[in-house]
Amino acid sequence: MKKYIYKPFIIIIIIQLFTITAYADSGIPEEGFGVLSLIPPLLAIVLSFITKQVILSLFIGVFSGALMLYDFNPFIAFLRTLDVYIIGNAGDTWNAGILIFSLTIGGMIGIITKMGGTKAIADAMAKKATNASKAQLVTALMGLFVFFDDYANTLIVGPTMRPLTDRMKISREKLAYIIDSTAAPVAGIALISTWIGFQLGIIDDVFSNMGISANSYMVFVRTIPYSFYCILCFYIVLVISKTNKDYGPMYDAEKRARLEGKLLADGANPMATTDDMESFKGKAQISNALIPIITLIVATFLGFWYNGYVEADGAISWFNIRDAFGYSDPSAVLVWTAVLGSIVAGILALLRKIMTMTEVMDAWLDGCKALFVTVFVLVLSWSIGNVVNDVGTADFIISAVSDSIPMFLIPPIIFSVSCLFSFATGSSWGTMAIVIPLAIPLASVYTPLDPTSSPIVVATLGAVLSGAIFGDHCSPISDTTIISSMGAASDHIDHVKTQLPYACTAAGFAVVCYAIVGLFTNLVGITIALLFGIVGIWIFVNRYGKTTDIQQLSLDSELTSD
Repeated sequence: MKKYIYKPFIIIIIIQLFTITAYADSGIPEEGFGVLSLIPPLLAIVLSFITKQVILSLFIGVFSGALMLYDFNPFIAFLRTLDVYIIGNAGDTWNAGILIFSLTIGGMIGIITKMGGTKAIADAMAKKATNASKAQLVTALMGLFVFFDDYANTLIVGPTMRPLTDRMKISREKLAYIIDSTAAPVAGIALISTWIGFQLGIIDDVFSNMGISANSYMVFVRTIPYSFYCILCFYIVLVISKTNKDYGPMYDAEKRARLEGKLLADGANPMATTDDMESFKGKAQISNALIPIITLIVATFLGFWYNGYVEADGAISWFNIRDAFGYSDPSAVLVWTAVLGSIVAGILALLRKIMTMTEVMDAWLDGCKALFVTVFVLVLSWSIGNVVNDVGTADFIISAVSDSIPMFLIPPIIFSVSCLFSFATGSSWGTMAIVIPLAIPLASVYTPLDPTSSPIVVATLGAVLSGAIFGDHCSPISDTTIISSMGAASDHIDHVKTQLPYACTAAGFAVVCYAIVGLFTNLVGITIALLFGIVGIWIFVNRYGKTTDIQQLSLDSELTSD
């Protein structure tokens, strides 16, 4: 029995140690973590590419940051990873709204699919989009139409256009890329969107802190011509769709889809499951899909308007749509409209006697289940964003940029820093919130003009807004990139790998564009920069892209085999 005497004491000591440290505050050195602050995002990104296990990679990234923050105590770091970061982010009202919205949209699409609505749209569009090139262009234009929110864009356009792109043997990676390129890059420069309130709020705060009275909306409008990355992203989609040329891993994916009919690579893990489009009930009618989707779009637009007016508490008029969108709570509105869209789809199925109530609910639940994995990935992506903020990754990246630099290099350097930070964090809004307050005062030093109208200041602000979207567009830990993979039912890492060369192409040309407007801070500079980007990308794609035309690919394959 003696060997058991010390066990209670050992247990008591362990409990006391855990009790003492379990509620300890995070330990952040006064000088910060320095280069170590890059470990959490880099670890998550590298492991995602190596293992293709996104959930595990993100969890390890969050845990590594928690280790740094809690004195490298693995037990406490594990607990804080679970409660502070994962549970904390899942319980956040904004995040919870996005999760419910995503699942509810999945449910609505599940009902529409069972009614044959998506197949009917695919059949109708196939009559006009008679080849892969036209199908890609139609998908891009539909993405441009849903301009007001990036989440709504990916979750509406992806499932709706997927049957058509599948039929045209367009890889799921290409579909994910197209809808991703018409999500954040479009919403970020739209005159009215769910982004506008956040962007205007930051701009207004910065100028107020500088003692300057500014019309933040007009300042934002002036930045749109300088949002070179966003403009060139969409332009690349049009060029590769029109020319039927691709390069990098996307070419291999498109070649596989065209010649072998494999929409996904071998061993791929799609972010959403898809129903067999032939196993629908009743007659396949376009209205089975259009009525719920149009209801969703119209209700979303009106919802932002109404919610913003209510949140403003009488500070604005009913007719001030711009400010109403700025005051609105996108998370709440998206939940309202997704539930409404699901209800309309269910009622339509019942009225047309396509399904019974039990079948409607089963279809809705099946649609929700298809997006279940995405819920975990989204929560972890938000978690690592918080960890990255806590360990001071932004401060380290920004401090690495010298303050004594020539004026014409300010826009390209600020753009590059914004790209780097947004890619490391996966957060465009986080990048804007951190970099804008530093970038505007820095650029203001170089101009005697009113900073709100100074070309160098406006160009620098545009560089931040545009660069921040780079990471939102292509980082493997970005929520929009994840939702794009989900909307296209694509493997997430395959989506990132195939999209990254295109994103880097747009970013590379954008850097030069910002250098040009830094040298020529007037309308001439904007014109030269845009012409350089448009002509340069056209030449680049035609020079380095390879045709994905199925007839040419088949001929090349036959010649190779001979």
